[in-house]
Amino acid sequence: MVKATLVSCFTLAAMAVTRLLLAAEPMTPPPAAPQTSSLTGPFAWKSSGVLIKPVSDETHKLVSVKDPTVVYYKDRWHVYATTANTRGQWSMVYLSFKDWSEAADAKPYYLDANPRLRGYHCAPHLFYFRPHKKWYLIYQSQQPQYSTADDLSQPETWSEPQDFFAAKPPGAPRLWIDYWVICDDTHAYLFFTGDNGRFYRSRTKIEDFPRGMSNPEIAIQETRDILFEASMTYRIQGTSKYLTLIEALHPDRYYRAFVADRLDGAWTPVPDADTYEKPFAGINNVTFEEGVAPWTKDISHGELIRNGYDETMTIDLKNLQLLYQGRDPSIQAEYSQLPYQLGLLKWTQAGK
Repeated sequence: MVKATLVSCFTLAAMAVTRLLLAAEPMTPPPAAPQTSSLTGPFAWKSSGVLIKPVSDETHKLVSVKDPTVVYYKDRWHVYATTANTRGQWSMVYLSFKDWSEAADAKPYYLDANPRLRGYHCAPHLFYFRPHKKWYLIYQSQQPQYSTADDLSQPETWSEPQDFFAAKPPGAPRLWIDYWVICDDTHAYLFFTGDNGRFYRSRTKIEDFPRGMSNPEIAIQETRDILFEASMTYRIQGTSKYLTLIEALHPDRYYRAFVADRLDGAWTPVPDADTYEKPFAGINNVTFEEGVAPWTKDISHGELIRNGYDETMTIDLKNLQLLYQGRDPSIQAEYSQLPYQLGLLKWTQAGK
């Protein structure tokens, strides 16, 4: 999640059409990973070292790279992320590489080099929307906005930012953040959090997207410490269920898991993946690869690796990986100056 300057920063007409669209854009699965068969905790993960660090240049004096969104497309990883500079200003960056071992050397493209994306834009979320045959980049500005492009690898071509809402709608919190879009067969949903113990959703018909979002409603309500920000929602491949992950705040940042039968339904915590002691992903169930010194206690704002790149946000429980942000816990600073970097979690085995 990135705070605004308050802190310093849709039915397709017929099933035949759906089948045609699916055939037009086949999904490209990521490389294979360890296997699990069901969404039950406890979980255990192995973390890489730091894979992506902030890279400064003459006009970008950066202290962090964070809030990643990632897809695997045409044999390359594509990552968009937030950057923060030494003056507490937020922007975005794009990186692409063939293998994670090449991530550190990938040349960054700073999205403020695109004249349409100068100023405050951050916390990106990327997907290909098949009905429009367009890539969408969702971000906060502070309100939810989006840009479109024909080619995700050409960040200079993202369009002018557009608002989802003409004005702040009734039901939205004071600080609405970390926007996420996912679609079922009939609707597109916009999920977000508010740093206030609440998880929100809006929706519109697929044929109307991105217009026509409903006023937000509360999907989950708890307390701020355990329901904070950086939500992500996925369809679980081979099932009729959906998974939502939401970051908790204390004592270190960690992820909790919830499941639902419908995107407009009730969310239920996943047993043994719901607390600091037994999280979905957190320092209590993460170890580090051999030879990697522990470099973070925060398992914070990230994205699961999807089994594809389209608006369904599909994940395969046999391929659980999480690109996340972490930081040196010994460094204490104002939030915008915390030195977040990116690493990769891989599911190893069920906890015992």
